[in-house]
Amino acid sequence: MTEVSSLTGRLLVATPALADPNFDRAVVLVLDHDDEGSLGVVLNRPTPVGVGDILEGWAGIAGEPGVVFQGGPVSLDSALGVGVIPGEAETPAGATARTGSRDPLGFRRVHGAIGLVDLETPPELLAAALGSLRIFAGYAGWGPGQLEDELADGAWYVVESEPGDVSSPVPERLWREVLRRQRSELAMVATYPDDPSLN
Repeated sequence: MTEVSSLTGRLLVATPALADPNFDRAVVLVLDHDDEGSLGVVLNRPTPVGVGDILEGWAGIAGEPGVVFQGGPVSLDSALGVGVIPGEAETPAGATARTGSRDPLGFRRVHGAIGLVDLETPPELLAAALGSLRIFAGYAGWGPGQLEDELADGAWYVVESEPGDVSSPVPERLWREVLRRQRSELAMVATYPDDPSLN
C-alpha cells in the first residue's frame, strides 16, 4: 500500500480556514485515492429532495433523513449509493475480517463495513444485507496530486471514519461530532465558532 492509497475509507474534515464554499465545514468520506486522483462524498450536505423523488425503489432502504445528499460539486446529475453492511470487523491493518461470507450482488466494499451500492441492482437484493444506505448527487473529485497539495496547505484534517458517519441522523452536526471524538487537539476545533468575528 502506498502512502497515497492510504486515505481510502478515511474522512477529510474541512479546517475552519478552508475558503471554498463547496466544502465549508464539510466531512468527506474518501472512496478512492490513488496516484490518479481522489474521489469522495460530502456526508453532511442534505438536500430537500427526497430519495423517493428520484429513486423510488431505494426510498424505503435509505436512512433518515430520507433525502438525497449533495456529495460534492462534480456530476450533480449522477447518483451514487454508499452503504454499510453491519457486523464486519476491522483488522488492525484496515482490511476486512470476513466470516466466510461474500459481499452481496451490487455491493463493492470500499473500507471495512462501508461500500458502494450499484443503484442499478434491484433494491430487494440488497435490502436485507444493508444496515444503512445514503444516496448522493454528485461527488468531490481531485486530480493527481491535487488533494495532497490541499493537505499540505492545511485545508483538511484527516481522521478515521466510523460506519455510523455514513448514516448520521443529524448530518448538520457531523463536522463537530467527528472533531469532538478525536483524542488530540482536534477535539478543541469542534468549538470553533461558525463566524469567528463574533468571538
